[in-house]
Amino acid sequence: MGQMSPSVPLEQPAQVPSSQSPPAFVAPKGLPAGNPAPSPSLPTSEVPLAPPPLVDFKDFNTKFTLESLMSILRDSRHEGWVLAAYPDPKTSRPLIGAGFCLDVVAREHIRRDPLNPHTFIEPSSAQLWQAAGLDPERLQRILDQFDRNLKTWKKKNYRKRIRTHKLPPELTEEEATRLLHVSAIQAVHNARAYCRGFDRLSASQQMALSQLVFQMGVNLEEFVQFLSALNDGLILQGAAPPEGSMESQREHWKAVQQTLIESQWAKRYTRRAVAVIAMFDPNYAEDPRGAERPVQAALRPPVKHHQKKARAQSVRAGNDSSGIDKALAVTKN
Repeated sequence: MGQMSPSVPLEQPAQVPSSQSPPAFVAPKGLPAGNPAPSPSLPTSEVPLAPPPLVDFKDFNTKFTLESLMSILRDSRHEGWVLAAYPDPKTSRPLIGAGFCLDVVAREHIRRDPLNPHTFIEPSSAQLWQAAGLDPERLQRILDQFDRNLKTWKKKNYRKRIRTHKLPPELTEEEATRLLHVSAIQAVHNARAYCRGFDRLSASQQMALSQLVFQMGVNLEEFVQFLSALNDGLILQGAAPPEGSMESQREHWKAVQQTLIESQWAKRYTRRAVAVIAMFDPNYAEDPRGAERPVQAALRPPVKHHQKKARAQSVRAGNDSSGIDKALAVTKN
């Protein structure tokens, strides 16, 4: 139960950000022209660019609120919340806020599903940073400081400082929230490009897929079996509901969940995976904890514990021939 995700208002219409909330970057056909001269510490493709085009979250028409997604991402069982640059536990790349990567380069993300008209957007960290209304030079200073700290402290001691709250903040709460806002919108946009039936998903299913995109980015392309199961079900293709379609739907989503349960991602991030995979259950909204139990059982089967005293007695009995003889004598009598 300690791994259960927080209750969130899933079945609500999407909320339009206020005028103070920065919308997200959208540039599926390439990067803006007129790039400034390269910075000495950033790759050429990662040079801060001119402010990119923007789009409102209201265009996404999701069944969950953006605030609900942001709240889950900030939770320690998902991305966490750190207001200073820190190394990724696996790659050592610089992160900040709710896992916002500070050195991602812009890239082309090819749409491989001919039945899905939606395109991907993969801006650089610098572009999202500017879309959040933050100073590009400040990003460079944070990256430079991160490099110095990592060289001095190494990853282990760096992360220890996070746990002991010894890292001075480099962003305010409001600034980190703006970064999370634009990157969450990007994740929702790309989730729709991954799933041709995104609009027909339930609120919890839309949110689960958006979380996967937020964490994995373009690496979600490697989840071939998951994406195939997600897109190839009768329900998602819009076929006429056959007899027993409810049972077919349940079996479809069990198959989708199973592809994630069998992934290395689920084994590496078990606590997070339990919460995310459970959200693909069609009945998640009615019973979130009930949806999480079978996933948790599949990822963490119960360990059988034997009392040491019982094991010791068994060993002694096996080595004591007189004990066996006595047992046989009692049986014969």
